[in-house]
Amino acid sequence: MNYTELIFTINNAVGYERDLLIDALGGIDFDTFEETELGFKAYIPQASFDEAALEEALSAYREMFDFSYERNLIPQKNWNQEWESNFEPIQISDQVWVRATFHEARPDFPYEIVIDPKMAFGTGHHQTTAMMMELMLAADFKGKKVLDMGCGTGILAILAEKLGATDLMAIDYDPVCYESTIENAALNNANHTKALCGSKDVIPNEQYDIILANINRNILIDQMDRYAEVLKPGGEIYFSGFYEEPDLQIIKDEAGKYGLKYITHLKNKEWVAARFNL
Repeated sequence: MNYTELIFTINNAVGYERDLLIDALGGIDFDTFEETELGFKAYIPQASFDEAALEEALSAYREMFDFSYERNLIPQKNWNQEWESNFEPIQISDQVWVRATFHEARPDFPYEIVIDPKMAFGTGHHQTTAMMMELMLAADFKGKKVLDMGCGTGILAILAEKLGATDLMAIDYDPVCYESTIENAALNNANHTKALCGSKDVIPNEQYDIILANINRNILIDQMDRYAEVLKPGGEIYFSGFYEEPDLQIIKDEAGKYGLKYITHLKNKEWVAARFNL
């Protein structure tokens, strides 16, 4: 799948402008964002990019503050080259070592995850993925049934299985992510992890002990009702992919409509990962 990349530069930014633009882009199906020193990068599948919708979404802010963007086409074949040259191993809380197939193993870590970097999303480098993994390390996954929504490379499902989960379903609407999850599960001997390609419409009519959803605010809100339907009473749900202000309160309010109760959250820069239960 090819992606359209927008590189935003925000002049004289004071902080909230980036959030406003990201929120607007999320509303027109941009699904991945990366902070930069001068602004941020935004990504959307090329087939979903609509220039007229983009201009309409941005029009309200052009008189409020000064920003610009450049547009690039990111062919699928470029992800391998980009990430094989830039992907460095990372560690999470001195417990998890995340590496690519071409990096040295670290058996001194309790958990090691091997990710073949076929794409730019879901390697653990972004703050949201790292925080989700930190929250997971403090949870009890032994014998649990887990749903991983917006699974990317499958890294969270793989960690959940390493932490003791015995029945895992990983879902992503991007065929590249779906295929990557299957391949990475095999690399990590995650034999209990299954994958589906789709969105909330393909979530099985089953009950899950734990749901992991690292996507973005608008998609989380859209899918919240379905999460509540398939989460067992007393189950836990972990959300990320959004900012502390104003997003966390919006997520809390929406979750509350379905009986999901806020427990705690982690923050890294403006990004947040939060735990709720039913």
